[in-house]
Amino acid sequence: MKKSYLVIGFLILIGVFSGNAQQDPQYTQYMYNTQVINPAYVGNKNTLNFGFLYRTQWVGLDGAPETGTLTIDSPIGSLDNMGLGLTIVRDQIGPSKITNITADYSYSIDTGKMSQLSFGIKAGIDVLNVDFSLLNIADSGDVFETTIDNKVAPQIGAGIYFNTDKFYLGLSVPNFLDTKHFSKSDLVDPDSGESLQSSTAKDRLHYFFIAGYVFDLGENLKFKPATLFKAVSGSPLQADLSLNFLLYEKLTLGTAYRWDAALSALAGFQVTDQIFIGFGYDFQTTDLQKYNGSSYEFILRFDVFNKPERVLTPRFF
Repeated sequence: MKKSYLVIGFLILIGVFSGNAQQDPQYTQYMYNTQVINPAYVGNKNTLNFGFLYRTQWVGLDGAPETGTLTIDSPIGSLDNMGLGLTIVRDQIGPSKITNITADYSYSIDTGKMSQLSFGIKAGIDVLNVDFSLLNIADSGDVFETTIDNKVAPQIGAGIYFNTDKFYLGLSVPNFLDTKHFSKSDLVDPDSGESLQSSTAKDRLHYFFIAGYVFDLGENLKFKPATLFKAVSGSPLQADLSLNFLLYEKLTLGTAYRWDAALSALAGFQVTDQIFIGFGYDFQTTDLQKYNGSSYEFILRFDVFNKPERVLTPRFF
């Protein structure tokens, strides 16, 4: 039964890579995971920051996507106008596992007393593994007995990010390269030894636009609407809108809507000045909800402050 469900996961994989679909992992708590999609954000919080995120999608459907991310970033340079970071993303869908490792760099220019404009680049690699033996193969001679092991592809991306103490917006393309994940020569007929006439699977350019603003509704209440737009060639525009409230600089509560896809609830708690934990829940609004549970997301952030005044005025993004 489990392998049968993995067939569904593999069909999702094929649709993601070779069809006109969005390919990069999606996040409900995108406003706390900015570095993954925009390298210009690194160093922006002026702290050494560690971020961990885990997302399990479509719970109850074997082979459904699972994503884990690790981000590390810090300002560098005597003026703190540069940032350096490391991003690791591991995404599993059915029999495939993709590991993405990039180094991120940003350079910031002060555009006012409380505003700055940052430019960022990211460079690294994608490592693809596909184990077709996880599928329920009826014919022992089926061509999908071939596996793909540690296929490496380069990645180069860039972004810009503008922010004040209350407002931010960014535009980025995490990968400019027309990367081929596997091609005709990767799949071989085990009987004849000949390459199969399969379609080449490759990445498409993803364009991300993010924006948010923090309103002070009272001494101990802040309100932040935020949005993310993702555009991929041949795919409908994806729009995410979130509304978050911060109470007493500690508790975050919010909701989000992914256009024609999901309704979400978000919650977070500033455990200490250094530690933040968050939780996201997605309820699918598509027909897929009939065949699986919802999606869940967990996030942990840890800040190391090198200047005491930065602890006293935490930023809501």
